[in-house]
Amino acid sequence: MDLTLNETSSKHRGPLTSIVHRMIAVGDNSLAPLVDLALRLWVGMVFFNSGLTKIANWDSTLSLFQFEYQVPLLPPELAAWLGTGAELVLPLFLVLGLGGRLAAAALFAFNIVAVVSYPDLSELGLNDHQVWGLMLLATLARGPGKLSIDHFIRGRFEPRTGAHS
Repeated sequence: MDLTLNETSSKHRGPLTSIVHRMIAVGDNSLAPLVDLALRLWVGMVFFNSGLTKIANWDSTLSLFQFEYQVPLLPPELAAWLGTGAELVLPLFLVLGLGGRLAAAALFAFNIVAVVSYPDLSELGLNDHQVWGLMLLATLARGPGKLSIDHFIRGRFEPRTGAHS
């Protein structure tokens, strides 16, 4: 008798187990894409708003990069330009889910540089960066999800499977 794991386990399921499995499937299909999008929106807005703050007062931003932030290997003005550009561009890609994993990886690295570069970061600030890092890791591990341009593109170009394709 050749039964797959699903066939074998389904014979031993009670009604409650079946209901739980259906609820999990609904969650995977309905809630997971919304959670993926919410994570991308939340962390994307944090970085984008930081970029907007930097361009709102460029003189202050340059001063911070010269005297407060200690970005390794880069002159302060170049670090200010690159950092601000990253905070304004990468979140757009992340939120749209266009190159979602790449944007999440870049923002994750950027987040680490931000923590390392600012020696006076408070414990609360460090906690925020850790949360943002975990949110970015979720997108990096799972991808941007079904509510993303990446998912749309993949659906258009991947070969269809099944007899009626």
